[in-house]
Amino acid sequence: MEVMTRPAERAGADARGIAGAACAMVLIGTLMAVSAVLGGYPLFFGQAVRYGLAALILLPLALRDPLRPRGVREWALLTALAATGLAGFNYCLIEAARSADPATVGAVVGASPVILAVAGPLVGGYRPSGRVLLAAAADAAGAALANGLGDGDLRGLLFSLGALAGEVLFSLLAVPLLPRLGPLRVSAYSTALAVPLLLAAALAAGEAPRLPSPGEGAALGYTGVVITAGAFLLWFDALGRIGPDRAALFGGLIPVSAAATGAVLGFGAPSGGQILGCLLVGLGVTCGVSPPGRRFTLGAATSRNR
Repeated sequence: MEVMTRPAERAGADARGIAGAACAMVLIGTLMAVSAVLGGYPLFFGQAVRYGLAALILLPLALRDPLRPRGVREWALLTALAATGLAGFNYCLIEAARSADPATVGAVVGASPVILAVAGPLVGGYRPSGRVLLAAAADAAGAALANGLGDGDLRGLLFSLGALAGEVLFSLLAVPLLPRLGPLRVSAYSTALAVPLLLAAALAAGEAPRLPSPGEGAALGYTGVVITAGAFLLWFDALGRIGPDRAALFGGLIPVSAAATGAVLGFGAPSGGQILGCLLVGLGVTCGVSPPGRRFTLGAATSRNR
């Protein structure tokens, strides 16, 4: 049953969701450049440290509330979210960066809005919007143009596609969990579940844990505290307020943010094509965030269970 909200409440939820989705995707976009700093650090162990830091921040906040995940279904969804949207996404992202440049990875992952424009509404129980789908196509095209096609081999492309799948599942698996658990609990439990999965992978891969260098330590701290704890809360809150299809439009900001971060870190100033791509992303987001017709109502349902 659709939840009715007053126009002012709906507008406030939309504004907060739009701002949260934009900030989350800009932060996640910086991960592509920061990941280069961790290229020589044990892959799985480093990701376990990252999610462990986030869990140390989020879990104490979540455990203050008696509401917990319940039943096999919720625990299975949280575990799948941790394995694919968290651990799997970052594993594929780092492996892709070893065989392809950031432009290739960013262009592939930037296609996520188109997939979520269709799959998100189906999972949420409402019809896809033609306007959002067209906006998502413009968004993805702008994302690809912003970073270009780049260079890389088949291995890099396959891992980039794996990162794309992880990016999509990161949102889709959260949708059925948010109405009851809310963004804080979904973030806290999924990050905590990712830690043992990554430690087991580190053991299987024969990784030897070591102390990070100052640069690696700063990168791990940034990815754990800012990108994981901060951006995850913003993103899951946005999913509950504006829906996965509209929130996904901001995924086009990932390669835009990656290109900007690369420029700041000395990889070169944006080209004319990159600037044009950024404008196209902005057009897609602007056209798609306020579609006519049925409004997504998960945010209202989520707010009652916090």
